Amino acid sequence: MGFFGLFSSQDEKRKEEVRTGARAPDRSERRQCWDARDSFYKCLDKHEVIDSLTGEGKKTADKHCVQEDKAFQDNCATAWVTYFKKYRVAEYQKKKTLERLQKEGANKVDM
Repeated sequence: MGFFGLFSSQDEKRKEEVRTGARAPDRSERRQCWDARDSFYKCLDKHEVIDSLTGEGKKTADKHCVQEDKAFQDNCATAWVTYFKKYRVAEYQKKKTLERLQKEGANKVDM
């Protein structure tokens, strides 16, 4: 029956360890995570959701992207899921800020 009845296979045990952060993901596990993230992002884009963590965006994501979010959470470490969801919002805000500054005539400084 597995490890104290909790896991039915070594693969499930490893997947849970990766998800909780107890074990680092290998290359194929990272690829699965990124693919699941990309699928989730695609669903969010389809429903015009930027922030899937709060407010109306969360409600819309919970309604329309349930399967993609579940796959995302099942295939990625919990900390990664939170990071990627917050990163999406930060990148959007960065993009909008740069667009606003460009419209205001700000000079681009190369460093």
